[in-house]
Amino acid sequence: MPFNPELCRNESEVESKLIVQYLLPELGYTADTWHQEVVFGSIRLDFLAFAAQVIPFVLDANSPLSVVMEAKHPKQNLNNHVPRLRHYLTSLNVHYGLLTNGKEIRIYEKFQYDIRLVFCCSGREVETKLKEIHNLIGRNSLQARHIIDNLQIQRIENNLINENPKEHFMKIIAVYHNKGGVGKTTTVVNLAAAIRKKGKKVLVIDLDSQANTTFATGLVKFDDEEFDDIKDSNVFHVLQSEDFYSISEVARKSNFSNPEIYVIPAHIDLIRQETELNALDYSRLILLEKLEEVKDKYDVVLIDTPPSLNLYAKIALIAADYLIIPSDLKPFANQGLINVKEFIKSINAYRKQIRKAQIEIIGVLPCKISTNARFVQSTLKNRIEKISSRYGINVMDAVIYEREDLAKCAERIQIVGEIEIADPISVLDFKPDSLSAHEFELLAIEVLKKIGLD
Repeated sequence: MPFNPELCRNESEVESKLIVQYLLPELGYTADTWHQEVVFGSIRLDFLAFAAQVIPFVLDANSPLSVVMEAKHPKQNLNNHVPRLRHYLTSLNVHYGLLTNGKEIRIYEKFQYDIRLVFCCSGREVETKLKEIHNLIGRNSLQARHIIDNLQIQRIENNLINENPKEHFMKIIAVYHNKGGVGKTTTVVNLAAAIRKKGKKVLVIDLDSQANTTFATGLVKFDDEEFDDIKDSNVFHVLQSEDFYSISEVARKSNFSNPEIYVIPAHIDLIRQETELNALDYSRLILLEKLEEVKDKYDVVLIDTPPSLNLYAKIALIAADYLIIPSDLKPFANQGLINVKEFIKSINAYRKQIRKAQIEIIGVLPCKISTNARFVQSTLKNRIEKISSRYGINVMDAVIYEREDLAKCAERIQIVGEIEIADPISVLDFKPDSLSAHEFELLAIEVLKKIGLD
């Protein structure tokens, strides 16, 4: 029976009449290979169809090829829903997504960390275009493609084993938002600890003149500025000199986590030293060059940035491969995303001049989020949806809630003689079975997957 788009008067009828009664059966999906109202963390899918029956189903690099199908009201503009579909496909590692309001049918394909339109037709054309649709997302087509892909992957892996060992690629991640107080430092230090516990070698660079990350990783072991041992060897010296103060010389081992991480500390003097660095032509590129020297020493570099548009933020974003934008999702932080996008645009223009690829935005990370049940169930969901639709930036699946354990582990002290010294540790070492520790472990898994180190 042909499909008639005029019979779809609302979203529910697009779901039932177009997707359930027409497309799924025509594309070869049986009742045990598609699922409705599927929830993954903060993501809710209208439909998820698999090339093969999977119970329970798991979405990862090894899962069967699958299709997300999203139905919208016939009066809604599909363009408004593309950012959200992009978030779904890239976050869940789903290869194809179908987006429709009954009057128009689109198919998108995941391409690295983005999606691209591969098919479009009107609702009236769907019957004549069914073969094209089937070739893209039909169950049999996906099964055949899955077999071919596996054979190709196996061939490639065999060639790599037989020829050369896998080349080591250090990944550099900047954590940036121009709005302060959004949990940036807490994210950097605990994410570093979580990634280190996954067996990766981690370097943290503090580029914020407030030096919060330097304090948070326990490198300030003095209570009087007379005994300041950071003043003469910190990130400023790395940026100031082409020939001296290498990363290896300035980096300090921090027992903030077990196993340990390494930290390039910042100092409060960075504020007044910015003018001096601005006068140096090479200052924007010196961090990038010095990190190249230690590319075989670390797996992941996390850069804590100042909440501003200043030189230090520029240096971090020029050096980084990836960007995480922590946000408490409150109105001012959301509005600040416009400034972040414009800043990234100018950074990418500079990166193009030096023949460096555009920085990849991993996504907005919800941080310092209230644990109030009503807020989580309604307000949080609405705020997450607005980020994707209004600002066109993906929201990460991980959520870092504001919990007491995060404050306690950061406030730990050590008594040495008569001196009280800060002795913070990561929440994963402070209380490994806590909800906060679990949240950062999930964040580490998501980040490592998105940067190709899982």
